Amino acid sequence: MATKFDNTPNRRELILEKTLEAVAEHGIGNITYRKIAACAGVPLGSLTYYFSGLEVLLEEAFTRFTLAMSAQYQAGFEGVDSAEQACDAITALIAGGQITTARNQALMYQLYAFASCRPALTSIMQRWMCRSQQTLEQWFDAPTARALDAFIEGMTLHYVVDPTPLSREAIREMVARIAAPTTQRV
Repeated sequence: MATKFDNTPNRRELILEKTLEAVAEHGIGNITYRKIAACAGVPLGSLTYYFSGLEVLLEEAFTRFTLAMSAQYQAGFEGVDSAEQACDAITALIAGGQITTARNQALMYQLYAFASCRPALTSIMQRWMCRSQQTLEQWFDAPTARALDAFIEGMTLHYVVDPTPLSREAIREMVARIAAPTTQRV
């Protein structure tokens, strides 16, 4: 008697979500279909049913991750009307703990590792950086937005890894230094 395949409506989304968990736990270099299936609690065949290959699965999972991170990032700027308020929002993004989590940092750096081995996939990172910089360009010129974006990325890593991270006030001062040319014009 043939076994009917359980095509649960949210199984594909579950696999994508659990792919990121498996990557965070095992690292991109050690990820396999078996590890993802075990993490998701689904049969191995479910992965090949929904995804044509491991690279396709990883690309989609990372795309979803960066879109979710971008949405959180943009939400941090809701109601911001000036460069000064944007500097406060940047500080809150770094020191607030919503985006700056060990899991997010692990996934971000696993994405970098993934893209470095597969240069065609750097477009995921490039689109993410572009969205972040476009958000900042609402209050800052393009070079300042790019510098602030790089600072946010680097400082979030420091904030998660450093056993004594900088205070919110120190971070705000650094943001102000980078944004100074723009905030002085505004």
